[in-house]
Amino acid sequence: MIMEHGVAAVVVIVLAACAPRGQPAEPSGSLAAGDHSLSIRHDGRQRDFFVHVPPAVRDGRALPVLLAFHGGGGEANGFRAYAGLDSVADRAGLIVVYPEGTGPLPNRLHTWNAGGCCGYAKDNAVDDVGFAIAIVDDLEGRIRTDARRIYATGHSNGGMMAWRLAAERADRIAAIAPVAGAMTLDVFSPSRPVPVLHVHSVDDPRAPYEGGTGPPFPLTNTRVDHEPVEDALDRWIVVNGCATEPTVAETRRGQPGQSDASHTATLFVWSGCAGGTEVAHWKLTGAGHGWPGGPSGLGQALIGPETRVINAATEVWAFVSRFSLR
Repeated sequence: MIMEHGVAAVVVIVLAACAPRGQPAEPSGSLAAGDHSLSIRHDGRQRDFFVHVPPAVRDGRALPVLLAFHGGGGEANGFRAYAGLDSVADRAGLIVVYPEGTGPLPNRLHTWNAGGCCGYAKDNAVDDVGFAIAIVDDLEGRIRTDARRIYATGHSNGGMMAWRLAAERADRIAAIAPVAGAMTLDVFSPSRPVPVLHVHSVDDPRAPYEGGTGPPFPLTNTRVDHEPVEDALDRWIVVNGCATEPTVAETRRGQPGQSDASHTATLFVWSGCAGGTEVAHWKLTGAGHGWPGGPSGLGQALIGPETRVINAATEVWAFVSRFSLR
């Protein structure tokens, strides 16, 4: 079951007082505030990941963890540079983990096995779901983490990876917020409802909102078939037992005089869901395939117009932070 922070705060306090619960084991190692490059052995491969630890670690409390998956053809440090999640983490007291995908070349052109996509990872049946959970387990021995508050986000193929992680390991993931990448799973049977927020533009030129085959990856003939965004949302609405019709919670427009002045962002929310969960969708217009909130460095000729109509890093954390596993 999911509990939502704020609205159910009193319930959480009462349950915490009534239910016996053991103290989490103290980690054998210690990660100081700052940035760390780490690796583990998983499924016969050395797998790398980067961890940003906020100053709040000095307080000694168990901290939530956000897994942040880079886009297809990218790499962890590149995503970290434009996602803006580190500054959110420092303000909120959040550990951000940037896992590294796999590919034929070291530290570049990496992908995730997100089910129906993408590239090397999919073609080689790389166990990326297992890798993500192995990271969470590994962190428990290095730093005090809150096992009830493990979240996932990602951009493009990384967003698809967040969808798959929630669908297959709902026992460990409290909430997800994928960006610009719809779910690509043939087998879909989550073990429980999971809160989900999806961010996607109807004008995305690389991951078409209505689904279909995207354009070739640069310098290749490789193309990816995308699922319609709203089909993925519908599947989670059913699993989560939400109301079939959403409410419009908020609408924003770009700033006058700026390049994104004509862009819009509308937040749709499906409420009344089982276990205190929720399905939400920031539906953008005018924006391209980039990570909303700042320049991605990927080139607008490739991914379409950048936008600041919303800040993806802020919205991701604002959503997922409301939820925790019982």
